[in-house]
Amino acid sequence: MAEAQSTSLYAPTALVFTLAQGDNVTAPVIRAVTLSCAPTPRGTHPLPEAACAALNASGGSFDHQLASPDTHRVCPMIYAPVTITADGVWQGDRITWKHTFSNTCVMSATLNGTSVFAF
Repeated sequence: MAEAQSTSLYAPTALVFTLAQGDNVTAPVIRAVTLSCAPTPRGTHPLPEAACAALNASGGSFDHQLASPDTHRVCPMIYAPVTITADGVWQGDRITWKHTFSNTCVMSATLNGTSVFAF
């Protein structure tokens, strides 16, 4: 019996991004999207082309997507944590990543301009 071999020219990339209300793994998910970047950008992510371009430019670094917070934006000092996650495979490597913000205002100010987490 012959072994099954992959015929794709591209390393697999399939990611699930979530936004959850809370700061732990049991926090209820508010939104979730999928993203695949090879051979073409697709998935339920609203901006798959831009998100894949941003990830490719950063070498797949999710920490790189966290910009310096917008210093012109004032956020309330209310602790109502939200957590974003990325889970799946990026160019053949298994990844699990998460980041918690103190509230949605801080999240929005920090992610200002990144398309990866614009969902």
